[in-house]
Amino acid sequence: MPRFRTLDDLDPRGKWVLLRADLNVPVRDGRITDRTRIERLSPTIRELADKGARVIVCSHFDRPKGKRVPEMSLQPMVEALSEVLGRPVAWADDCIGPAAEAAAAKLQDGEVLLLENTRYHPGEEKNDPALAQGLAKLADAFVNDAFSAAHRAHASTEGVARLLPSYAGRLMQAELEALDAALGNPSRPVVAIVGGAKVSTKLDLLGNLTKKVNVLVIGGAMANTFLAAQGHPMGKSLQEAEMHDTARQILADASANGCEIVLPVDLVVAAEFAPNPATKTVTVDRVPDGMMALDVGPDTVSLVEAKLRQASTLVWNGPFGAFETPPFDSATVAVAQAVAALTASAGLKSIAGGGDTVSALKHAGVVNRMTYVSAAGGAFLEWLEGKTLPGVAALEVA
Repeated sequence: MPRFRTLDDLDPRGKWVLLRADLNVPVRDGRITDRTRIERLSPTIRELADKGARVIVCSHFDRPKGKRVPEMSLQPMVEALSEVLGRPVAWADDCIGPAAEAAAAKLQDGEVLLLENTRYHPGEEKNDPALAQGLAKLADAFVNDAFSAAHRAHASTEGVARLLPSYAGRLMQAELEALDAALGNPSRPVVAIVGGAKVSTKLDLLGNLTKKVNVLVIGGAMANTFLAAQGHPMGKSLQEAEMHDTARQILADASANGCEIVLPVDLVVAAEFAPNPATKTVTVDRVPDGMMALDVGPDTVSLVEAKLRQASTLVWNGPFGAFETPPFDSATVAVAQAVAALTASAGLKSIAGGGDTVSALKHAGVVNRMTYVSAAGGAFLEWLEGKTLPGVAALEVA
């Protein structure tokens, strides 16, 4: 893994430290409905403040497209951030310019300031040097703790990192170390589980994993495409007929790379996609014409569990079935419980990420029983795809 400066390399006492956070949290009717990102960010802020830094927090929120949209202000985060940190948080009505500079100048050692939404400026998403310079003017050092935004070359993630001494925050550090353990320098054998609806959206991911892992388990509706490509009848199941040749090529590439592909051997099918319909479990060559596959069956779960018992490392992205709609959550929950048990009893390094994956693991009640669950969505996927993340590359020490 490339070397990154961390908080261990920074003496922040008396310094203004610009901290890039991800406060793009879910809000409904003006209220924050999930504080997970704030809570994960708090150790870095607390450590910097306790060491005497003057902490200036910046973040984007939603997509105001370079304009001031009142309902996309970060001001409601002040109270939540203060409650999580257990200390007052000051507010600036802009992220650069006189308002931000005046608020920053008032900070004393150990105090925290939150800046207004960086995306109120059109230069943020364009990585405008002027906006990056405006942010850099506020601080002596830059700490990026927003891995979830690191796949974007924006002024507050990549541009400013080129202008100040830059460091990875504790959350960024944890993400990078977890991903290195997953694919950079993993303990082998490595098993990857990839689910989701469409092969077409995960071509880069599948292509990269077949070169990196020992066993690749494919679930979700994308497994239907692979099964159909092998000639299995899939009834009314969601699948991409135009991707059959691609699926066959992925299977061939995996074989050439020594990567074992595991596809479902049985499926849970129903005539309609609705909560708790009549279902039946069939082998993959027995899907009735008028029915659709909505989850994998118990024999597939047993097969996956057997592979996991032989693994040292697991990378997981995507559920096995339509887990939001019972009973099509059964396989995902069963495998998640098995992963949690193996993490505790056998030392399995279990690393998971992606929006649907996190929701599925929360549904299964195992988020806190995995080795690491990434809160990042697109950045986690792009890393697994083998892509360079601009916000991470900007932190590398030459």
